[in-house]
Amino acid sequence: MRKICAANWKLNFSPDEARRYFVEWSELVGTIQQARQTPEQTAPLNCDVVFFTPAYDLPVAVEFAVKNGFQIGPQNIYFVNSGAFTGEISPQAVRALGAEVALIGHSERRTLFGETDEAIAKKVKASMSADLMPILCVGESLAERESNQTKDIVGRQLRGGLELIIGDFAQSRRFTIAYEPVWAIGTGKVATPAQASDMHAEIRTELETLLGKKRAHEIPILYGGSVKPENARELASQANIDGFLVGGASLKPKDFLAIAATL
Repeated sequence: MRKICAANWKLNFSPDEARRYFVEWSELVGTIQQARQTPEQTAPLNCDVVFFTPAYDLPVAVEFAVKNGFQIGPQNIYFVNSGAFTGEISPQAVRALGAEVALIGHSERRTLFGETDEAIAKKVKASMSADLMPILCVGESLAERESNQTKDIVGRQLRGGLELIIGDFAQSRRFTIAYEPVWAIGTGKVATPAQASDMHAEIRTELETLLGKKRAHEIPILYGGSVKPENARELASQANIDGFLVGGASLKPKDFLAIAATL
């Protein structure tokens, strides 16, 4: 299983700022390639890199994606490709633009915009129908962890998010899970590498129940709880962590590259 390092820019960077970011990223990647004396077409990192940008930055990202060997995707999609749905994002349209991945069910979409497990399940199915690999986010709040509801909450989110694809898609199509301990993001509390690894093991066990052991072990599980260059290496060393979903630290190319290099 190849590991994944995904950047979630959230609502940051205008197209001009995105272009400056990718120019800097290109220079940093070029430096790595020169240091390793590898051909230009050889991937400079030992993981797949994904950028989830605001929708209006996707055309800029497309320009740099092929040359730099990364994938791009929207931070949200709708479960319908066209129609009277003002403000929504068509999975089919972003796929035509060059997106290969879609971020679905992020904690901010659930808490700030009221996305339900039912809506998220529809988005997962729509993304796969459009040939976009979904990265399905799951995770518990501080209150839920402190009341010992973690396994119940994450299990419910997994079952809900995968409900519509198990029969049609799960055995043959790619998808990824990202665990976000919401309680460890901006609260002053920190998830230890052991806590993160243990929760990933629980998620794997739930996937085994849903999909069978073989398929469950083909699905990457990313960690997304305040990953930084300072803690990435120790997190990456955990057996159950298959990569990262990076928020704030992805806004600086040097920091994000340092995190990706630990995988």
